[in-house]
Amino acid sequence: MIVKVPTLEDPRLDAYARLTETQLRSKLEPERALFIAESGKVIKRALAAGMEPLSLLMEEKWLDPMQPIISEAVARWGEEVPVFVAPHDELAKLTGFELTRGALGAFKRPALPSVAEAVAGARRIAVLEDITNHTNVGAIFRSAAALGVDAVLVTPACYDPLYRRAVRVSMGTVFQVPWTRIGDAAAAGATGAGGWAAEGVPLLRELGFKTAAMALTDASVPLDDPALNAEERLAIVLGTEGDGLARDTIARCDYTVRIPMAHNVDSLNVAAASAVAFWQLRA
Repeated sequence: MIVKVPTLEDPRLDAYARLTETQLRSKLEPERALFIAESGKVIKRALAAGMEPLSLLMEEKWLDPMQPIISEAVARWGEEVPVFVAPHDELAKLTGFELTRGALGAFKRPALPSVAEAVAGARRIAVLEDITNHTNVGAIFRSAAALGVDAVLVTPACYDPLYRRAVRVSMGTVFQVPWTRIGDAAAAGATGAGGWAAEGVPLLRELGFKTAAMALTDASVPLDDPALNAEERLAIVLGTEGDGLARDTIARCDYTVRIPMAHNVDSLNVAAASAVAFWQLRA
């Protein structure tokens, strides 16, 4: 259903133009929670993953190029999915609109699976501890999808993988890699950084995973360590930029792992480090 709107002031465009990320997540009313997908490629991957579209928004010149995606949305979810068409000058008022390649989609936020459900059948998973940069979160998901990581777990304080920038940087791969949160938010908040590990690491062990903390310590083993690479099921634990993993997390993991480096460089950006680790430790 094509709906032309002359201005962003139309209340039907609130999700795109006025709601904050916190409001989109709608923690008090999870059944109304949304996320925004930016660009045709990301929208296509969201639809392919079974995400439910609530509406699409684009300028008129993108109607023909987006027609296969519009048809896919209508075929699966019905004619009631509105496709809002607005003038370029109005859409340009949206922050970052030029990066969207002319199209956005509002989708219903899916319910998260349990940890056991997310990692069922997995051999390699990643755990993101308190990573507080949306670009890094999105880049890690993209590397995870490309390099065969079967699932991603994010701790309570880790930034939201369905935040607009994270989704965009991931190129929609956040919809392809199973993910969920690990650890209780209240408990983690009370115990500080690494608080998720008190229950989270034993849970991973129960599910058959050895854990590998990516950190620089005197006890760390190189990434190409034969015993590490031979593990049947492995969880690769990555910490936030700068501070890295909490000491409690490192102490609870089965391995502490470093990437051997030259020229006295001590560390890589966490997104770059994740790609190196995922490649070396692939199943």
